[in-house]
Amino acid sequence: MIRKILFFLLTLIINKIYSQKINQEYKIRPKKINEKIKIDGKINENVWKEADVAKNFFMITPTDGKKAQQESEVRILYDEKYIYFGIVFFNNSIQGNYAVESLRRDFSFNKNDNLLIAIDPFNNQTTGFTFGLNAYGAQWDGTMYDGGRVDLNWDTKWVSEVTFDKDKWICEISIPLKSIRYKEGVNEWGINFGRLDLKANEKSSWAPVPRQFPSVSLAYTGVLVWDEPPPKQSKNISVIPYYLLNNNQDKKSTNKIGGDFKMNFSSSLNLDLTINPDFSQVEVDQQITDLDRFELFYPEKRQFFLENADLFANFGYKTIRPFFSRRIGLGVPIEGGLRLSGNIDEKWRIGLMNIQTQSLNKMNLPKQNFGVLSIQKKVFDRSSIGLMFINKNSLINSIKNESDYSKYNRSLGIEYNYASNDNLWQGKILVLKTFTDNLDNTKNSSLASHLEYNSKNWKWRIQQDYIGENFNAEVGYVPRKGFFKLSSIIGYLFYKENSKIISHGPKFSRTLFTDKNYKKTDLIDELSYFLNFDDRSSFNIGFASNYIKLLDDFDPIKSNIKSLLKGSLHKWNSISLEYLSNQQKKFTYKLEGIMGGYYQNGKRRGLGAELGYRFQPYISLNSLLLYNSIDLESPWNKNNFWLIGTKVDITLTNKIFFSNLYQYNEQFDLWNFNSRFQWRYSPASDFFLVFNSNEVLIPKELKSWNINFKINYWLDFN
Repeated sequence: MIRKILFFLLTLIINKIYSQKINQEYKIRPKKINEKIKIDGKINENVWKEADVAKNFFMITPTDGKKAQQESEVRILYDEKYIYFGIVFFNNSIQGNYAVESLRRDFSFNKNDNLLIAIDPFNNQTTGFTFGLNAYGAQWDGTMYDGGRVDLNWDTKWVSEVTFDKDKWICEISIPLKSIRYKEGVNEWGINFGRLDLKANEKSSWAPVPRQFPSVSLAYTGVLVWDEPPPKQSKNISVIPYYLLNNNQDKKSTNKIGGDFKMNFSSSLNLDLTINPDFSQVEVDQQITDLDRFELFYPEKRQFFLENADLFANFGYKTIRPFFSRRIGLGVPIEGGLRLSGNIDEKWRIGLMNIQTQSLNKMNLPKQNFGVLSIQKKVFDRSSIGLMFINKNSLINSIKNESDYSKYNRSLGIEYNYASNDNLWQGKILVLKTFTDNLDNTKNSSLASHLEYNSKNWKWRIQQDYIGENFNAEVGYVPRKGFFKLSSIIGYLFYKENSKIISHGPKFSRTLFTDKNYKKTDLIDELSYFLNFDDRSSFNIGFASNYIKLLDDFDPIKSNIKSLLKGSLHKWNSISLEYLSNQQKKFTYKLEGIMGGYYQNGKRRGLGAELGYRFQPYISLNSLLLYNSIDLESPWNKNNFWLIGTKVDITLTNKIFFSNLYQYNEQFDLWNFNSRFQWRYSPASDFFLVFNSNEVLIPKELKSWNINFKINYWLDFN
């Protein structure tokens, strides 16, 4: 089977032919101006009347290919420093109240009437930038990768205003050209504009996009045609110093000073340097009930690791990541780091990172250096070849127990990412190898590949993974090794018009794990049926069959009472339900449940609810309630676990945010409270006041709290 997959992928590579950009005929020409534009959400300057207009949007959902019911118009102007957008969204078909979540930056797409702009400056249909606004003016920006995925952790300076009445809402935007990485001398960019109108239950775009893809899919952008190329950018330099004052439960106050330095080597390649960084303003992780045999994944939230993160974090697969930045500096101070990242030209991208951490003698942690090199080259229309090298060095002669650490750990990998011109076909081939000074460097390889097809009706995927028993990616996230894996998914959607149900259909998946001798250790079959309604609510029901042969001793409830023995065999079935409500309503909810067997002939029942209510746009209330009841034989007996999380998000303006998160995890008797006040007093410059409190009673009592005052300021030198 592995040979067949590889053969098919190679056939796609060999037979790949170049073809014309899909929406090449959709063109808009920005007008160059010399007068000043006032960003007030009115677009009433006379020069706007002379601009080219993008209109006649196409519906994406509930039915693609038709003209949108709600009319939209987009105009573009530019000068030597800025590109300006003037957008009018008319309510000509359906009027009503606008739906917005809050005024917080980077809002949730599905919960807001919104505008999205996708910009592809290199016209490579794989990478770019996206900007957006909701109907009350909250901003949304991010970098784009893999042709349609968005990283919202990227922030840049830009100005916008929104005005609205019952007939329309108007967006006026000014984006500095230096905020967008682009190659000098290029006359055409890829561009598209998307609109989500929840009162009409309609998603639309200027250049048409098939319903199975996001509205910002770069394979389906139109063309922005410059009458003359955008001006050459100067070497922009930014310095962002910060000051931190911390106080904790020991009544100890500490002061900390550090900062970031940014410089553009070119309009598309930038250098970031951080000295004595601090991440105290980052929100805490959301708690979960842990019933898994393997390490759980928590996403990176620290700003330094997030810009151009796809070059580093998205190499490999979800459970085969050679680089996982949370291995660096959590619990250990970082002295400094640098990152060079961006586009060299329309075909080459590079990411270079080096981080130095301090040693902690009390915890027997040595000083460590982490170096990462990632190179990506575009091939064919929308495919790429990537190379990654990771080097971790530990100065173990500075600690007592030198045998606890390896002097070095290295990973080397190459991958080929395939994407067809129409985005229907995608695939990957990945090869990785690790090297560690004190381990046997045989059976230290990983090989994985997949192929998937995603049309309006059919979706299927087949993937194979192999990880050797000595594969050791110390800076990565590889929770399981020493196995072969084969997984497959197939699903079909039926579409209906003029019906409350707009689509429905089944999906079946199978996941098989074997050991190095090809003997079955895990087999999971899942059959589900999905219903998608015209108000954007959804319902699905699923059935799962589990076969697991334990590879190690395992405590099924993480209670430290007793463990199931390595090699023991466990089989059970379960049924699950999930319903997601209409997101246009001020009160929203998600309900889920599971019932069935568990390890050791046990029984499991679980209920979950995510509840939300908004007093738009100023207050958003959200709660998470999860309940698990697990009934096992003695000595575990019956165990009930509650997980409760409540978040109050207050957005007084689109520059002042106050969030409070309270969590309780009964499984570990863990209480956590996080309160964060943020004032963006100047573009990209913030004042933070953050309070954290933790109380853990299992396995031993631990109480801690701290309060942080932090201020930073973004200084530009052009």
